Amino acid sequence: MGHAFELPHEALVEATPEQVWEAIATGPGIDAWFMGRNEVAGGVVRTAFGGVDLPDSAVSAAEPPHRFTHAGAPAPDGRFVAYDFLVEGRDRGSTSIRLVASGFLPGDDWESEYEAMSTGFALFFATLVEYLTHFAGRAATPVTEFGPPVTDWPRAWRTLYGELGDPSPGDKVFLEPAGQAGVVYFANVQTLGVRTGDGLYRFIQGRGGSMVASHHLFGAPGAPGDAGPAWRAWLERLYG
Repeated sequence: MGHAFELPHEALVEATPEQVWEAIATGPGIDAWFMGRNEVAGGVVRTAFGGVDLPDSAVSAAEPPHRFTHAGAPAPDGRFVAYDFLVEGRDRGSTSIRLVASGFLPGDDWESEYEAMSTGFALFFATLVEYLTHFAGRAATPVTEFGPPVTDWPRAWRTLYGELGDPSPGDKVFLEPAGQAGVVYFANVQTLGVRTGDGLYRFIQGRGGSMVASHHLFGAPGAPGDAGPAWRAWLERLYG
């Protein structure tokens, strides 16, 4: 079996097409909203997340600042993911950005992977919009930490929400390891995103079986929010 998928996302952002292009088509730009460390060179997009190099994604269209398309080569079982960005300038310095993530998930158990992928891409796109709205042009330091193994995900999410005061999108929360208050900018059943004055902090239900802290920090190096060990200790306190 298996499942071909297409996940469209679209938004109007208060940023120029050139700023959007920097965010979607350069390594430092992608570092500010996607995941891990990224590089765009030699017609290839490379991503390293959690110490693992993900499959290269070959660029098939690069038309600055209007279109950027790249895709991984199909694996022997047919698995691949493609990204197609369309960018269009609008009135008063705003820009329309559309992302269609598509691909194929093999096997009879594709449903759980599809749910994780669809919820994850929704968070990534919301983070891109948040970055362009509040931090456009600023370089980010990605921080990634993994918590202990989770066996009961509903309980794990209740624990996280209880730690943060049971927030909904738009609510204020306090992030203890960062020593900062922020606003929840996105939430779904497998992800949560919080924006502070100098960072985008995200919590993701990892397919490897642990809660993942995947943050993008825009403050000076050495600020409390970029202390990976503090985030790891916090996750261990919640889930150890």
